[in-house]
Amino acid sequence: MSNTNDSKSNIIDGRALAKKIDERTAKKAEKLKSEGVFPKLVTVLVGDDPASKMYVNMKHKACERIGIFSEDKILPESTTEDELIQLIRELNSDKEVSGILVQLPVPKHISSQKIMNEIAPEKDPDGFHPVNMGKLMIGDEGLVPCTPKGVIYMLDEYGINPEGKKAVVVGHSNIVGKPMTAMLLNRNATVETCHIFTKDLKAETITADILIVGVGVKHLITKDMVKEDAVVIDIGINKDETGTHGDVDFENVSKIAKLITPVPGGVGPMTIAVLMEHVVLCAEMQMQK
Repeated sequence: MSNTNDSKSNIIDGRALAKKIDERTAKKAEKLKSEGVFPKLVTVLVGDDPASKMYVNMKHKACERIGIFSEDKILPESTTEDELIQLIRELNSDKEVSGILVQLPVPKHISSQKIMNEIAPEKDPDGFHPVNMGKLMIGDEGLVPCTPKGVIYMLDEYGINPEGKKAVVVGHSNIVGKPMTAMLLNRNATVETCHIFTKDLKAETITADILIVGVGVKHLITKDMVKEDAVVIDIGINKDETGTHGDVDFENVSKIAKLITPVPGGVGPMTIAVLMEHVVLCAEMQMQK
């Protein structure tokens, strides 16, 4: 039977779930503070990209809301790679700093991977360090990329067990697609990863019990590409003169999906909630050293 969204009962509420995670994180932060440990996030922004400034600002507001200390290091566009590495090394050795976040993208003359490699693995709330990525591959999910972990929390919250299900991930970035694939494999899903070189995208997406899309192409996924009663997670954010849109044609796909995330209000709030959770986890890990 077709699943309609008249009652909005099939919409995954990312904001509500993020709030629950925030409440849990705030309690952990409070407990650490009572033990003399003060979780602190330092963000590093190179240049003055307006979108990056906005994202950094959102992260600082989240820290304030939860009771995490935060500091913003704003560097000029002309900052050299060596200067940025020097700053990261100083922050690595600063015992008061729990987590270090370099806002991506960095200017073209700086290698983002080289910068990620410099952040101490235990101070990496983004989960991008090769050590943390490697742990993820063997099923040790500590500090992992925040967006895919947020998606896993959504599936858990709504009672979707990936085990034995066919999952299709569209997008193979190091930040979302690859770690998302690994997390689903860790939960015994049968996973297929699609990308720009996939020959027939529709032939793959139509088979998915769980469809996760994160490529940044407005309405790439249309209703005829989705299996009825699939769970559809839309990670894409596309802004134009008509507003903010996802990679999925929400209006039409929501008519047949078992569950679907809206854009905005779906995965976005979850990413920040997981980041905050990770800053506190970083503080706990350093306390145990």
